[in-house]
Amino acid sequence: MIIDGIPLWVASTNCWIVSVNHKECVLIDVPPDPQAVLGRLEHWNLKPVAIIATHGHADHVGGVSELLKMSVDHPTIDDQPVTPRTYIHPQDRHMIDDPISSSYMLKPALEATGFDFRPPEEIIDLQDGDSVKGAGMSFVALHTPGHTQGSVCIQLSVENQPPMLFSGDHLFRGSIGRTDLPGGSYTQLMESMSTKIIPLADETVVLPGHGDPTTIGREKKMNQFLQAIL
Repeated sequence: MIIDGIPLWVASTNCWIVSVNHKECVLIDVPPDPQAVLGRLEHWNLKPVAIIATHGHADHVGGVSELLKMSVDHPTIDDQPVTPRTYIHPQDRHMIDDPISSSYMLKPALEATGFDFRPPEEIIDLQDGDSVKGAGMSFVALHTPGHTQGSVCIQLSVENQPPMLFSGDHLFRGSIGRTDLPGGSYTQLMESMSTKIIPLADETVVLPGHGDPTTIGREKKMNQFLQAIL
């Protein structure tokens, strides 16, 4: 199995490349550094069949449109262009439609890229409990509002692997996502944590939007925010 986390752009946002068949993959978040993402796809010789956004902040979705445009000229497997579908929660849809207006303090850096920010032609709503199937895997969305109203964490179960959670900016190793930007709510984030994340198995591997992986068990023991809930 390939799980390649690449910290990219000014915010060191993790783009996760996930594959079990070593031919196709699913991307979790695409920061505004599509050339680096494309380089890793070429390194692994992988064709992405889906892009899942954990939420709509520009450092997580600002590279989606440009990556799709660049990929047409850089086919991977079988010399076919990359045409993955893009998934995002509908409450964050407006951010991927217009990343510039929702980039806040990152706006100057985003504008300086000169990228194509027109939204992808095909964007699919990702609701709580929805499954995204692709590349031989099934990803399940947990709606976890708090960092943004449309934040989701993505569950993945693969045979002979521990359960995995792509947590976006909801849960980090030793911390949680910020809630002081528009659409953020500490109360909502903690409620989401209590109802959706705390019940997960301790062995669940957490692959966050920033920083290093961790586990649910470790965070229950070491993360003061989860300890406050427990």
